[in-house]
Amino acid sequence: MPDEQMVNPAGRHPVRPLDAVDRDILRMLQTDGRASIRSVADRVHISRANAYARINRLLDDGVIRGFSARVDQERAGQGASAYITLKIVQNSWRTVREALQALPGAAHIALVSGDFDVLLLVHTKDNRALRELVLTRIQSIPEVLSTRTLLVFEETDLEPEG
Repeated sequence: MPDEQMVNPAGRHPVRPLDAVDRDILRMLQTDGRASIRSVADRVHISRANAYARINRLLDDGVIRGFSARVDQERAGQGASAYITLKIVQNSWRTVREALQALPGAAHIALVSGDFDVLLLVHTKDNRALRELVLTRIQSIPEVLSTRTLLVFEETDLEPEG
C-alpha cells in the first residue's frame, strides 16, 4: 500500500495526503478552534463550501481528533502539575493505559522509549492531592514497577507555527 494510502486510525478509509490549504486550515484551527467556516474560508482563500468539505474530511480521516479549550490549570483550581514517569511490567501497556485513563487529573499519557516506559501528565488541586494520586492510585496498579514524579513549576503553551 503506498504511503499516501495509509488507513486512518479509525479504519474508515485511506487517509489522504494533506496539501498546503489543509495545513493552513489546521494551523488556523489550532490557533482558534472556534473559528467560523466563513473566517476559515476567507483566511485560506477558498469558498465556504470547500472549507466545510475540507474540515469534514480532516475530521473523517482522523487528522482533526476534536476541538477543545486551552485551560489555565492554576486558575481552574488545579494548582499542582507533574510529569510522572513509570516503569511497567513488559507487555502490560494496554492494561496500564486503561488504569491511568481512569485517574482524576490525567491529562496526557504516552508510551515512550528510554529509561522508563510511560510518561504521564497530571493536574491536581494541590501537592497533597498529587501525593495521594501517586502513592495510593498509581503505585497500587499491579503492573507499575516504579514511578518518579517531576513537579512542574511553570508551564508555557506554544502557539502553532504559522
